[in-house]
Amino acid sequence: MSESSNSFPGTNPFINTKLEKKSSFQIISEDEEFEVTSPTDMTFRQANAGGSGNASAGGNAFDEGSQSGGHGSSFFGQSPFGTGEDEQDEGSLGALPTGSVQQGFPNNYALGRRTSVSAESLNPTSAGEEGWTPPRHSKTEDQLARLKTAVSGNFLFSHLDDDQFKTVLDALVEKPIPAKGIKVISQGDAGDYFYIVEDGHFDIYIHSAGSVQPGPDGLGNKVGSTGPGGSFGELALMYNAPRAATVVSTEKSTLWGLDRITFRRILMDSAFQRRRMYESFLEEVPLLSSLKPYERAKIADALDTIKFPAGATIITEGDPGDAFYLLESGEAEALKDGVSVKKYRRGDYFGELALLDDKPRAASIVTQTEVKVARLGRDGFKRLLGPVEEIMRRTEYQVDASKSPVSA
Repeated sequence: MSESSNSFPGTNPFINTKLEKKSSFQIISEDEEFEVTSPTDMTFRQANAGGSGNASAGGNAFDEGSQSGGHGSSFFGQSPFGTGEDEQDEGSLGALPTGSVQQGFPNNYALGRRTSVSAESLNPTSAGEEGWTPPRHSKTEDQLARLKTAVSGNFLFSHLDDDQFKTVLDALVEKPIPAKGIKVISQGDAGDYFYIVEDGHFDIYIHSAGSVQPGPDGLGNKVGSTGPGGSFGELALMYNAPRAATVVSTEKSTLWGLDRITFRRILMDSAFQRRRMYESFLEEVPLLSSLKPYERAKIADALDTIKFPAGATIITEGDPGDAFYLLESGEAEALKDGVSVKKYRRGDYFGELALLDDKPRAASIVTQTEVKVARLGRDGFKRLLGPVEEIMRRTEYQVDASKSPVSA
């Protein structure tokens, strides 16, 4: 086999070496005239739906027989487990034409690795159409208070709005653990629930084999423990992967579980609605009017929502700049040496000049009413707002016309 045909992490054991050809890699540049819309846009979904199943140039790589010349299901037009007849057909194909779907992964990609778990296919745009109703399980006020504390501390739910947060709390179902030594989840199994600990304690084990093994040491090594307010099991539900650890009770305990469908539906709908809300908001921001829908969609994905009460300080004069802000609702003002130099309302932005010039904040931003802001961190600011940098540099803040402008 020639050196050029070898690929990381090794050679492909399923390819006939006599029929190998040199790889022909092509760089496909995006046409500036082609406008890529956001996935939340109706035209995007309609263009990518339908019976044809085409997802990109070259058709759907996952359609059975669509690219394999009638030889059955294939991936990117060829099966690594094909028969000799398939290999002969492959050898006669020649170089791929420009625009064709090409293999974008190494020959031995994922061979011998642990596979994922198949799960339900959910469409975030059709919750109402499917008639899905989240489950509701009654709880005492004391239980709700404890669960609210536990859920709010979990990064998965930190971005949910009040209604979505309440849906999570209502959907949690009590799971009593009657004794010590009960395996709640086992490494290698499919995930069905995410758990929050109300009381009791649990030990966490990981086995190097990737699953529980027979024998006294079958659980593997103890890597940690969790108690009241802790949680576990979310990764298997997020990524449809087998359980990464075994969790065993050390005493009589009480858990609250969130089932996989509710877990995925709430998070999926939350992410979709959040993006759609931000895209609508960003369309109203004059600064971003020159950006393409796809560019605004990327900004929407990078934003975080933060609420401030009236009289709160969002930015302090003299502090280093670490974020850029867009005002979603409410009113705020910029103060330079205690003097008001600018007012802000919905759609206005601030905090940009300290990031552009890597200088300390030259003014403080104080809320006049309760406000909600969209925050974009330094890295996202540098990466996503390059096209409007010159517009931001023109912004001036001044007390009146007789005084020189100051940066915010």
